[in-house]
Amino acid sequence: MATQRDYYEVLGLGKSASEAEIKSAYRKLALKYHPDRNKEAGATEKFKEISTAYEVLGNSEKRKMYDQFGHAGVSGAAGGGPAGWNPFAGGASGPFSYTYSNQGGAGFEDIFGGASDPFDIFESFFGGASPFRRGPAKPHYQIKIDFIEAVNGVTKSLVHQGKKYDIRIPAGADNGTRIRYSDFDVSFAVSPDKYFKREGVDVIVDHEISFPLAAIGGDTSVPTLDGDLRLKIKAGTQPGSLIRLTGKGIKQINSNHRGDFYIRFIIKVPTKLDRRERELLHELLSAEN
Repeated sequence: MATQRDYYEVLGLGKSASEAEIKSAYRKLALKYHPDRNKEAGATEKFKEISTAYEVLGNSEKRKMYDQFGHAGVSGAAGGGPAGWNPFAGGASGPFSYTYSNQGGAGFEDIFGGASDPFDIFESFFGGASPFRRGPAKPHYQIKIDFIEAVNGVTKSLVHQGKKYDIRIPAGADNGTRIRYSDFDVSFAVSPDKYFKREGVDVIVDHEISFPLAAIGGDTSVPTLDGDLRLKIKAGTQPGSLIRLTGKGIKQINSNHRGDFYIRFIIKVPTKLDRRERELLHELLSAEN
């Protein structure tokens, strides 16, 4: 029988880790190895191991027993460890349960930023139906929204069985983001923007500037998610140069975190020149030689 790994080691933590550090480590690893997101060999077993470790270390009483007696102190409390624990089964304990303990253990809503339903947050991150739900499939609707509506959030109307529903779409929604209601599911299709390009919660824009502006420097106005921004262009700016605006990207669902906004400069080289422009460029070329 394989030896169980130390739960602190599983989460990449030391024994002095705080509750917040345990919660943060679990959240990061659970998202990385969740079977709906990670199809690599061994990811499912890794996910089970991570969840088992958190079920113990995320509960103050279980953690105390584990610190004192090791795996033997929690052999019954953690569902038998990775070999016997089933993350897709129901139950009253564990981070994916609807029943939250008041004995020091953190529930799913605490870990994932106030989500009222653990299944909803997994569907927001991974898209598609949650593997934790059982029962017949419900009607599914798809709502089309534009890029800015997805960035800022919006309310759309939907009619189901003759009844009108107001669907509040959260800021940061993306293709595949899914909301579950008692009678139906809703997901979103986001239209691309001709200027803003999305990479997760980051945004990249290709901003064109003239050749003279790139050469001698000056000011330019760049549209951002928060309105136009006046930027100072350095003399000698090269094609493909990037400016990063930290925290000016898209809001992450169920979090106050925002991604970054990147401005990539495209240098526009003129294809037609008048006689004076040609003379000036010849003078520049002669000066360089």
